[in-house]
Amino acid sequence: MPGEAHDWTTSFRGLSAAPFDKDVANALLKPLSPEDVEMKPDGLLYLPEIKYRRTLNAAFGPGGWGMAPRGETHIGPRIVSREWGLVCLGRLVAIARGEQEYFDPSGIPTATEACKSNALMRCCKDLGIASELWDPRFIREFKAKHCVEAMVEHVTQKKKRKLWRRKDQKFEYPYKEIGVVPK
Repeated sequence: MPGEAHDWTTSFRGLSAAPFDKDVANALLKPLSPEDVEMKPDGLLYLPEIKYRRTLNAAFGPGGWGMAPRGETHIGPRIVSREWGLVCLGRLVAIARGEQEYFDPSGIPTATEACKSNALMRCCKDLGIASELWDPRFIREFKAKHCVEAMVEHVTQKKKRKLWRRKDQKFEYPYKEIGVVPK
């Protein structure tokens, strides 16, 4: 019931109670647009966190979803983690633990926020958002069509290595591309 208070740290209220309506499902399961997919230099494809938020807003409306902390934040010597629940229209739909590294104690607040974003992206897998990014066939085909592996040189250290990039992007400092790796 709207307005009813729940302790989301322990509640599983609404989990698998019923599927969302067709319009919500269509917004959640919308195929990825190739221009939204990003690539890390190690070749990992990902969707920026803001795209998950926009998909949730399109499906449920701003204020129709939220992240509820489920337990305390764990702060280790170099990592922050916390379990979060994704609540949509008053129903718990997914639980995930987010994590983020930090290198200095002054970075803990930023790492804590990044931890929440990491949990959000993990929770969104349960709703089918960007599920293509876990499909090996999609990954191979996307990389073949939109990405390239290239040899780069670190400008100051002069070390050479292979890195991935989208075909429509260039490497940024400190790397300079020196050639494309043949397939």
